[in-house]
Amino acid sequence: MRHRSTAVILLSLLTLSGTSYSKDTPVVLEGPYLGQKPPGLTPQLFAPKPSREYRDWGGYFTPDMKEYYVTRRYHQSGKSSKVVFKLENNRWHESKVAWGGSISPDGQTMYARNQYRERIANGWSELKSLGSQFEDIRIMRLTASAKGTFVFDEVGQNGDGILRYSRLLDGKRETPKPFGQQINSGKWTAHPFIAPDESYIIWDSEREGGYGDSDMYISFRQQDGSWGEAINFGDKINTEGEDGGGYVTPDGKYLFYCRRCTPPNFEIMWVDAQYIETLRPK
Repeated sequence: MRHRSTAVILLSLLTLSGTSYSKDTPVVLEGPYLGQKPPGLTPQLFAPKPSREYRDWGGYFTPDMKEYYVTRRYHQSGKSSKVVFKLENNRWHESKVAWGGSISPDGQTMYARNQYRERIANGWSELKSLGSQFEDIRIMRLTASAKGTFVFDEVGQNGDGILRYSRLLDGKRETPKPFGQQINSGKWTAHPFIAPDESYIIWDSEREGGYGDSDMYISFRQQDGSWGEAINFGDKINTEGEDGGGYVTPDGKYLFYCRRCTPPNFEIMWVDAQYIETLRPK
């Protein structure tokens, strides 16, 4: 039985500092990755002192690693708000914003379901439609490669889902197509991440032989351009609960993911992205 709330399945989760700050007040976190000590090949909790009042989730860094957009969920009210952390003079400053979402590899576009914003001089533009071919698709998470290929999930009427893709061909956006059974087997297939160079796709799903309610999987691009069989991330990453929302930082160094994704006790883990190479078939 799954107990995933609507809010949680919308985005991957990333936990931050447990101290509450007022708008534009310098955060005590300093240095890269919000001042956290980077992990090795053993997953570690990201920001190990989460607030008892809230957890931050759905976070994305910009490619320069100087901005971090997250959604903050308060336990007592169950309500959420958007915040951004900006790195200035080696310190992170927090402000409230009205938007959030995955960010393109060039940093110029922010995606939110079937809409997007463009980078402008003073921040981000108003929401724009991705186009008529996306308007009727119930998207939770959409990520883009450096070539402009979209990879996204589609939520079914019963809450299950599949992954689809849409490439740019001769400058035109193709009609979204479903991936094959290598990726779209199982239930609750969701929250994809495509590598900027399109060398792999990460997602989460319920599959036979998994470790829990939902596990993380990866498929590597083959030499002929096809996608390889789904590979489970293993018991270092997956647990008996819901694990998913895998996301690699724009610098390619770290994999973030959500462990036990049901609020309020979810944990956001991070691990050296070299862990992905340990899964690549020899």
